[in-house]
Amino acid sequence: MAVTAAEVRGLRERTGAGMMDCKRALEETGGDVEKAITLLRERGIMKGAKRAERMAAEGVIGVYLHHDKKMAVLVELNCETDFVGKTDEFQELARNLAMQIGARSPLYISREDVPEEALEHERRVHRAQAEAEGKPAQALDKIVEGRISKWFQEVCLLEQPYIRDESRKVQDLIDDVVARLGEKVVVRRYVRYRVGEELD
Repeated sequence: MAVTAAEVRGLRERTGAGMMDCKRALEETGGDVEKAITLLRERGIMKGAKRAERMAAEGVIGVYLHHDKKMAVLVELNCETDFVGKTDEFQELARNLAMQIGARSPLYISREDVPEEALEHERRVHRAQAEAEGKPAQALDKIVEGRISKWFQEVCLLEQPYIRDESRKVQDLIDDVVARLGEKVVVRRYVRYRVGEELD
């Protein structure tokens, strides 16, 4: 069964599990939230749930300046304690995220940040393309959603392939740090400057 982004987001807020884990759990349980929570618990995926409820108000600003001095990125990366914010691992993550943003120019942090009108516009474009390619009508919805998933990987920072290891997503990189440091980690905001361009 197809589940909505809102349902996935709601389950994620309740469990602290990753987006794809929540989506799979909802699909496997026919959209039953309580059963999905049980499934996530059984799989040990909810271990970050308590972390998800805690505030992340400490952190650092990650900085990347391109070698030609024509492009720079600032990214605010938050955690729960000043202690973790000062660790080399956390600060390295902030720098790596700034470099990722510089290289791949994401438009949004996560798919939840994508405005509904932008998402609908993309769906219309991909549907028109699929129809023009002569794809069968009964397959259009699935084709469009597949292309939207690929679009999210281009425009959403957390879903982009990591520039230093494209077999992994940026979210995987963050999840690794969360697991090692034991604190919630949040990409709060970023800005990318390039000489002669409007702000992203």
